[in-house]
Amino acid sequence: MTDQPDAVSSTYATAETTAQFAENIRDVRTRIDVAAQRAGRSSPDVRLLPVSKTVPEERIRLAVEAGATFLGENKVQEALRKSENLADIVELDWAVIGHLQTNKAKYVARFAAEFHALDSMRLAEALQRRLDIEDRTLEVYVQVNTSGEQSKFGLEPADAEGFVRELASFDRLNVAGFMTLAVFSSDEERVRRCFTVLRELRDRVCAEAPGGLQPHGLSMGMSGDFEAAIDEGATTVRVGQAIFGSRALPDSYYWPTGTGDLEGSA
Repeated sequence: MTDQPDAVSSTYATAETTAQFAENIRDVRTRIDVAAQRAGRSSPDVRLLPVSKTVPEERIRLAVEAGATFLGENKVQEALRKSENLADIVELDWAVIGHLQTNKAKYVARFAAEFHALDSMRLAEALQRRLDIEDRTLEVYVQVNTSGEQSKFGLEPADAEGFVRELASFDRLNVAGFMTLAVFSSDEERVRRCFTVLRELRDRVCAEAPGGLQPHGLSMGMSGDFEAAIDEGATTVRVGQAIFGSRALPDSYYWPTGTGDLEGSA
């Protein structure tokens, strides 16, 4: 099996009207429901996080009208701009799901409801300081490199348990769970193994977490693999292209790596 993007990528039509967004969201939710039922799970236990990266504000407004009131963005400054331009939509919340440099923690602390890529103590400390200033708290997911690829961000699974224990002292960070990016491959077993590793890690941490800390959440699965992620226990699936349409730029622009465009598509 090849790991090249054209082996597993799909083309999605661009949604341009509220009705088209509503139809796409309905189709994705139906797929979530079917996958959850097949796994013996309850559909409400799986949350849909539409990913609006590259989507302009005027189209995001249409998606909100169709019911997408919780959106994910990879690039924090793009997310900040959109949150400011769409501040009149009071029910709209944002999750930052991409790698974050410590000097940009101030932006996440200012507006985001969730952060899905916490992978270092320096970043945790920076977020804590900025959240103190903003007098806010933040739901965070610890990013874990379950594929073993050197190109990916995230903690090694063996290091994640100790990292979570240290986070118990950060009162501004609510540790909601773990996040991963599966290997981008047409080999479903390789993809599924990434999700299994994260679920097993979560189970171990929750069994031993100190002070009532219970990071049950699993943020995993994107447009091309979220059904397998649900089968392995995902509680949040990050779906972009199946809702908004295919993007013109390669995924390496949003998920920076050292090996080119080998990341999965949200």
